[in-house]
Amino acid sequence: MLKHLPLIFKNTLRNKRRSILTILSIAASLCLLGFLLAIYNMFYFEGSSAEQALRLIVRNRVSLANPLARSYQGRIAQVPGVVETTIFQWFGGVYKDARDPDNFFGRFAVEPEKFLRVYPDYRVPPDQYKAFTDERSACIVGRKLAKRHDFKLGQRVTLVGDIFPVTLTLTIRGIYDSERDNENMVFHYDYLNESLTGGLKDTVSTFILRMASADDATRIAQTVDAMFRNSPLQTKTETERAFELSFLAFLGNVKAFLFSICAAITFTVLLVSGNTMAMTVRERVKEVGILKTLGFTNGKILSILLGESVLISFLGGVVGLALTVLLCTWLRTMPSTMADMSRLATPPWVLSTSLAIALVIGLVSSFFPALSASRRPIIEAMRVTD
Repeated sequence: MLKHLPLIFKNTLRNKRRSILTILSIAASLCLLGFLLAIYNMFYFEGSSAEQALRLIVRNRVSLANPLARSYQGRIAQVPGVVETTIFQWFGGVYKDARDPDNFFGRFAVEPEKFLRVYPDYRVPPDQYKAFTDERSACIVGRKLAKRHDFKLGQRVTLVGDIFPVTLTLTIRGIYDSERDNENMVFHYDYLNESLTGGLKDTVSTFILRMASADDATRIAQTVDAMFRNSPLQTKTETERAFELSFLAFLGNVKAFLFSICAAITFTVLLVSGNTMAMTVRERVKEVGILKTLGFTNGKILSILLGESVLISFLGGVVGLALTVLLCTWLRTMPSTMADMSRLATPPWVLSTSLAIALVIGLVSSFFPALSASRRPIIEAMRVTD
């Protein structure tokens, strides 16, 4: 086939409009396919970092909406293998206008003196962190969040509570850097707790544990849950990665959903390519007869026709994957709401799988029309006039 590449290239460009439209249709489909595979990779294939592997999250066994008692923390801290525990309380609330999705970001109440011991991957300048711990109404924000809202050190931010019926006025005393989750705001739990009354006071949505060794995760999780098995508020302890994936469960079977869309895209582009190749081959039946009179065998003609289809699919796949990379790069700069989009990437397996699918589409869509044309007798092929 390689020695016939010039002929394949020439035939591919014979009908420029049709070839360009086919390439663009394949590119659009492969762009969407590559993007879905990148989403799947972010959700299910991305491994935990070394720091993530050392953290466990304790929450109410029934639901995150059901809080735990703050008194649980002391008992959890006594479990062998637990190095540190800290409160990690989701606040929610409204910043400026709730109708603007750009104003949605994570807002958590923590214990400043313990926070960095549990989350050493949050890097804050020492002077800024000291200012944060020393001031009860202080907070720190992620750098990406600070850039998005143009937050400055010393700026005051007001959060109007929804879950908690309080209004908090916070002063930004630090900006942290992190490879992930760098769009959060964290502030003093005690500042929130002293403003609460009734059943909301001294309650916590989650406790974060830092372990001495990731190998102890199963044992510690089972020990903590067994400790509160007969309590009115039972616990569920899981790894940070499992906790993140539990949010996807609210959407249903996301794996099946993504795979079904990928299959539908592949099948649709296969039909489009198959129809295009069948049309192309029908127009060239007489040409096939001429090639046979010049000594081209059935196998050579078949390889030429297949090569044209594979080349078009390959070009469409390359363009589509280039668009996928650009799309993922753009989304990494967007605000993260339900998922941390800063982790969205196109690893080699996504690119290679998408490109392999494009090549398979090229082969399958053209195989039967090309096989039928290559087997047609010379006399029958020469009689074709349309």
